[in-house]
Amino acid sequence: MAPVALRAQIQEQVLDPGALQQSLVSVDSGAVVTFTGHVRGGEGEAAVTCLELEHYPGMTERSLLAILEDAAARWPLLAAAIVHRVGRLAPGEPIVWVGVSAAHRAEAFAACDFIMDFLKTRAPFWKKEHGPMGAAWVEARGSDAERAARWQPSAGGGR
Repeated sequence: MAPVALRAQIQEQVLDPGALQQSLVSVDSGAVVTFTGHVRGGEGEAAVTCLELEHYPGMTERSLLAILEDAAARWPLLAAAIVHRVGRLAPGEPIVWVGVSAAHRAEAFAACDFIMDFLKTRAPFWKKEHGPMGAAWVEARGSDAERAARWQPSAGGGR
């Protein structure tokens, strides 16, 4: 079996989900599953006029690659990729794209879900929301940690 093609990329440029998805398609891929996350706008005092993302170059890419490697060790994947934006983003703009290619849909869906859960809990990004009440750093959410915990062997998740 050929090695799994893994790609972790950080960029300021706008994402092109269609082109990214096409990059995962091969004659062996029976399933390509993707996720595109967008900046939420909110309402009233919770409105977000801008989201600012920072990262630690080099360390962040290594962390993303480690997440992809974990997924490839759990499922028989053909390819997997994370493309994450940094800089200033407006509500509605795509912020992250995750894609997985596999021979079968079950593995592709599970791996994409796994990657997103660990992206939310392991990736070293710092987010600051700007809105009518000023700017504030975004704290980690307990619900993200709970979702990631389901993949631990004691929780019966994954393979």
